Amino acid sequence: MTNTVGFIGAGQLGEPMVMRLLGAGHHVLVHSRRDEVMDRLAASGAGPAGSVAELARQSDILISCLFSDSQLRETGLGPDRFIANAKPGSVFVSHTTGTVSTLEALRDSSSSAPVILDAPVSGTAEDIAAGTLTVLIGGQADAVEAVAPVLAAYADPVVPTGELGSALGIKLINNLLFAANAQLIAAATQLGDNLGVEPGALLSALQVCSGRSGAAAHAHRIGGIDRFTELAGPFLRKDVAACHEAAAEAGVDLGLLGTVAQTGPLTFADSAG
Repeated sequence: MTNTVGFIGAGQLGEPMVMRLLGAGHHVLVHSRRDEVMDRLAASGAGPAGSVAELARQSDILISCLFSDSQLRETGLGPDRFIANAKPGSVFVSHTTGTVSTLEALRDSSSSAPVILDAPVSGTAEDIAAGTLTVLIGGQADAVEAVAPVLAAYADPVVPTGELGSALGIKLINNLLFAANAQLIAAATQLGDNLGVEPGALLSALQVCSGRSGAAAHAHRIGGIDRFTELAGPFLRKDVAACHEAAAEAGVDLGLLGTVAQTGPLTFADSAG
């Protein structure tokens, strides 16, 4: 039997995910508030859904790629939203990097809620187009096993992490480490300026030196630390804030990683406190 895959959040990352799902032969329904997105995806073979409720009623596997917890709550909670209208026996996969409390609120909002999996991602739209996005996924093992072949349309690897919330925990730690690394790269660039080292030469050399990191490689690839801050800043601001929120909910301190991410020279730290 062919599963119907419903997709919410066909944005910068979500739209190429849908394209990969269609390319892999999946039957995909999409809801988007932007007509131009719906037109592009419909032209590629996606079925349109007039609302998230309609989408949920028809989907065996429902995937969302929304930017934030607030968007997830707005789209999921309420009598005309996707949780209350989910197809019996369906599975909901959330790619949002947020808090487990939001997923628990979705789960507890309806006695007939779908099985919920937290599945934050690590990578870019280019990784999605190449089918090499990293997806961490937590929740019921049988549901994880059922959705993994679908996610494989755009993800390799798909990494099971344990119970619901475990993937978000790992992703938030990863993001905080990435933010801390980015702050250190910015500080290194400032030091280089003081020593008369050209920033591009520094970033290029770091790619083959022991001080290299994913943040340094990304900054080098896209044209330097200023361009990195421009492109990655909005996501890092959101993700670092989510780290603080998750830590506050759990009653834990972010420690040295939190200090470095919050006090470095890059502007995304300003909203993390």
